[in-house]
Amino acid sequence: MKKFLILLFIAPNILFAQAKVDTIEVFSKAMDKTLKAAVTMPSTYDGNKQFATLYLLHGGSGAFSDWHQKVTEPGLINRMAEEYDLIIVTPGVGPASYYYDSPVMDSVQYETYITAELIPHIDKTYKTLANKESRAITGLSMGGHGAIMLSAKHPELFIAATSMSGVMNIDTRLWKVSEDFSKLRQDQKKEMLGEDLQYDSPFSTYTAVGLVDKMKENGIALLMDCGVDDFLLETNRQMHQLLLENGTEHEYTERPGAHTWEYWTNALPYHLLFIDKHLSR
Repeated sequence: MKKFLILLFIAPNILFAQAKVDTIEVFSKAMDKTLKAAVTMPSTYDGNKQFATLYLLHGGSGAFSDWHQKVTEPGLINRMAEEYDLIIVTPGVGPASYYYDSPVMDSVQYETYITAELIPHIDKTYKTLANKESRAITGLSMGGHGAIMLSAKHPELFIAATSMSGVMNIDTRLWKVSEDFSKLRQDQKKEMLGEDLQYDSPFSTYTAVGLVDKMKENGIALLMDCGVDDFLLETNRQMHQLLLENGTEHEYTERPGAHTWEYWTNALPYHLLFIDKHLSR
């Protein structure tokens, strides 16, 4: 296990310089490959006290280090770990893989990886409170999809789930993007999920909007937000409407902004405020 202190964060955030960050490698038996993750611990982490855990997911073409390297406030993750006295895990997954298990590709089994391999590894390796009441999940874009989908399908693991600019529906007909980009993503989904993916109601359970009945049944605390200039805004409005229609309690916000790191840097502290209300310690 490689340990490092992200020195770039020290100058602008002296108060949070003691936050500790591990870069770890976790072998996935399901996919027969090793993936990286960053584990950020507050300065109070001494190997004795147990901590609540937040899983913070990256977007479609991102990496495990994005939340450390691309935010517009250097040291944001360190500051959040310090302020809320919790462990923050930022795992890496494959590009445009949406955190699901592919029925046709052994190399795309990220639902299994996160829920059955990574979380047990973190709980075994670090001093965590290894129960759902002390574990939450969030993410941006594709990671927002992952957070909402994984929590809906695995309510035994999470007490709260939130999404920032999430892909609430993988149907690119709702995305305000170029035809080339839309076709690229559709072709990737066909490769991973097969040709007969159901894009209309009743929606496929490979997409977050197809799991709204599970969200109602599970009662997990939910928060979703999206910028009014975001190309995924319509997918978020669709999710919000479906949850209203089936009576699922949730919080939904639209704010100024687009699909940018400036938006997500600003959004994360608000999500931590929400998540902290539900975490047990």
